[in-house]
Amino acid sequence: MVKLNKIYTRTGDDGTTGLVDGSRVSKADARMAAIGDVDEANSAIGVAIAALGEHPLAAALTRIQNDLFDLGADLATPGDDFAPSEMTLRIVAAQPARLEAEIDAMNAAMPPLTSFILPGGSSGAAALHLARAIVRRAERAAVAVAAPINPEALTYLNRLSDFLFVAARSVNKNGAGDVLWVPGGVR
Repeated sequence: MVKLNKIYTRTGDDGTTGLVDGSRVSKADARMAAIGDVDEANSAIGVAIAALGEHPLAAALTRIQNDLFDLGADLATPGDDFAPSEMTLRIVAAQPARLEAEIDAMNAAMPPLTSFILPGGSSGAAALHLARAIVRRAERAAVAVAAPINPEALTYLNRLSDFLFVAARSVNKNGAGDVLWVPGGVR
C-alpha cells in the first residue's frame, strides 16, 4: 500500500529522480521520458473517461489506467529480469492478450475500414484518439531507452494504441460517426 504524507521531498531539486532500485538518473534520461509519456497517456485516458461519462468503455479504461501505473513501475525498474514478484511490478503476457480480446470484441460489431479516418467525431472519440497518439509517443520513447525494457511492456503499449483506435471507432457509433479522410480534398 502506498502512503504519502509529504508530496515534496526535495530530492529531485538537482535534476535527478530515483528508480525502483534506489539508483538516481537525470530527469532528462530516456527512461524518464518514457515514464513521463506513459503518465501523460494515462492522464489523456482520464480525460477520455470524463468525456465518455457512463459509457460501458469507462470501466475498461479505468482498468487500463491501473495497468499504466504498473507499466510505469515496470519502466522504472532497471535490469533484465522481467519476471514479476511480490516486490516487482512487471507487465505480463495476459495484459496485452486481454486488450487483444477486447479489440476483437469491439471490432466484431463494426464494418471494415474502407478509408483512413481523421481523429474526431464525438468528444469521447476525439479524446480517445488523442490518448492513442500519446500512447504511440510513449511506445517510441520506451523503444529509445538504451537499456533492457520488458518486451511485454512494449507489446502492451503497441496493443493499447490499437485498443484506443478501435474504442474511438466504437464510441463513434461503431464507425458510423467516423470522419473519413478525403485525400487531396481541400486543395
